[in-house]
Amino acid sequence: MTPIISLARASLTVALAVSLSSTGHAQSQPKPATEATKAANREMQQRLNFNDRDDFDNATRGLIAKPDTLTIKGDKGNVVWDLEAYKAFISVDKPAPDTVNPSLWRNALLNMQYGLFKVHDKIFQVRGYDLSNITFVRGDTGWIVFDPLISAETARAAYDLVSKNLGVFPIVAVVYSHSHVDHYGGVRGIVDEKDVEANKVQILAPEHFTEHAVSENVIAGNAMSRRAIYMYGALLPRNAQGGVNGGLGQTTSTGTTTLIEPTRMIKKTGEEATIDGVTMMFQMTPGTEAPAEMNTYFPQFRAMWMAENATNTMHNILTLRGAQVRDALKWANHLNETIDLYGAGTDVKFQSHHWPIWGNTNIIDYWKKQRDMYKYIHDQSVNLMNKGYTGVEISNMVKLPPELDRAWFNRGYYGTLKHNTRAVYQRYMGFYDGNPTTLDQLPPEEAAKKYVEYMGGAAAILQRAKADFDKGEYRWVAEALKQVVFADPSNRDGKELLADTYEQMGYQAESGPWRSVYLQGAYELRNGVPDAGGINTASPDTIRAMPPEMTFDYFAVRLNGEKAAGKKIILNIDFSDLKKPYSLVVENGVLNYAARSAPDADAQVTLTKATLDSIQLGEITPEQAITTGNMKVEGRREAFVEFVGMLDKFPFWFHIVTP
Repeated sequence: MTPIISLARASLTVALAVSLSSTGHAQSQPKPATEATKAANREMQQRLNFNDRDDFDNATRGLIAKPDTLTIKGDKGNVVWDLEAYKAFISVDKPAPDTVNPSLWRNALLNMQYGLFKVHDKIFQVRGYDLSNITFVRGDTGWIVFDPLISAETARAAYDLVSKNLGVFPIVAVVYSHSHVDHYGGVRGIVDEKDVEANKVQILAPEHFTEHAVSENVIAGNAMSRRAIYMYGALLPRNAQGGVNGGLGQTTSTGTTTLIEPTRMIKKTGEEATIDGVTMMFQMTPGTEAPAEMNTYFPQFRAMWMAENATNTMHNILTLRGAQVRDALKWANHLNETIDLYGAGTDVKFQSHHWPIWGNTNIIDYWKKQRDMYKYIHDQSVNLMNKGYTGVEISNMVKLPPELDRAWFNRGYYGTLKHNTRAVYQRYMGFYDGNPTTLDQLPPEEAAKKYVEYMGGAAAILQRAKADFDKGEYRWVAEALKQVVFADPSNRDGKELLADTYEQMGYQAESGPWRSVYLQGAYELRNGVPDAGGINTASPDTIRAMPPEMTFDYFAVRLNGEKAAGKKIILNIDFSDLKKPYSLVVENGVLNYAARSAPDADAQVTLTKATLDSIQLGEITPEQAITTGNMKVEGRREAFVEFVGMLDKFPFWFHIVTP
């Protein structure tokens, strides 16, 4: 059995122990910016107010200390975080290169402001040590920590920086703001689970946190992880023609992802907790940026922690790696509730990405414009949807009003207006745009061959595409050349010109993920699909937190329907440690399960949940578990073997820009 891949947004990161030069392909070098790209980036430079330096003042305010260099390594000497790769070419004294959108370059400059910062007399943040921030709130005797990053190694390094400069104090509580891995994955780097079990450390989280933390990407984890390679630019070199910025932060760490389950679930808005002399009031915001999420207000400090509901960018209504569509209207409504409940009493707003904002007037203006951005996206997309426009049409029609569009914190560094408006359409209307032609479309390869035939053949398309490329009409060139590549993936000229096209689109992209998507697509067209590298699948902590039901749901997804057709297999699974029996039934090409034994089972399988976890993690095979006595199979053993043989192993490096 293959291990489950469960990556909640960031590790997503898919820690790839591979560089572009190690994939076994002859490397094609990136191209410079064309005149059309230079012109587009100059237009962006002229359109936005780059003289506004407020963000730079906020991003550097309160700096206490930072190391001269920031490279964090794991226990085996492996690099899990390297800001130096970015510092080599990103500097405030350097203008945006021709190959980088100047607005994205500005965002990268801001995210490069790293170190230990004072937010309030009692609140401190370490920024630039991972995709997310880690926050330390000073109590009477120790620290309350908010969102301990992705990796244990980066969280530990941040705690060391705090201890060195602010004194050595114990951690008395950890608060997970929401169920994405960049907000809990480093917890074991700063907390010993024995202290949690001994009630020395409390761990708070929003209701249903654990369920969503371990489940969000289990079912579709393999596909999401492959697409995350594109979204986060995991394989791109760090330079002006490669990975520059991830929007929410520079990139994601690739260390040890962990999880300690919460000791207290927060269930309703207004619920309070006082820990070590610090009073916290919680605002529940489920269904916004994450299915389980909460903001935290500190009345003693007149400070508001916004989790990831209000960062200094437009966020995703639908993330490009794939996920369930978020609710833009609910997001706006929760921000409105934040203003109503806590607006008058807030003097500093801070969150799990980017830098804080100080001053009540500034904060209220910020909250209103973030609220209205999401509501405008929702309302205008639905308005046009009700006039008969499709998602693609809507994405080309909706423009933010100037007062929202010009606010730097509303710019599309992570989410974008174009894909967020399509996401709203998808939430209400689904994949079908209402046109009969799109109801039963040909597969891409079949359609491409007919397109190429109708357009006069590949040579004719390439001739026209080259002319349009020279005019800077990259969106259309990409559309046309996609047909050439899918009709004949061996057409080298088509792939090269399409790669050149994606590259220029990446150079113009204001969104970090869009840039990564385009540049990774260009790389794979030129060099082929990578075939090496270690994928950082779900951590052992995540697997152990999965209930049996979630594991069986994943088995059902892995079941090959064609192999299972016409078969009937009944297995009883008895967890000796949980004292819970289950039955698995393969029939009609599907797998169903029940929390009871079946009287007519083909085989009885007895094992502990820990043994099943080890099988899920790929640490042992079922055969090894039987040989060592960790798993016992009674009855028709071949039925169990046959069942295992029906479970597919998903290929990670499937093709995306080629068929």
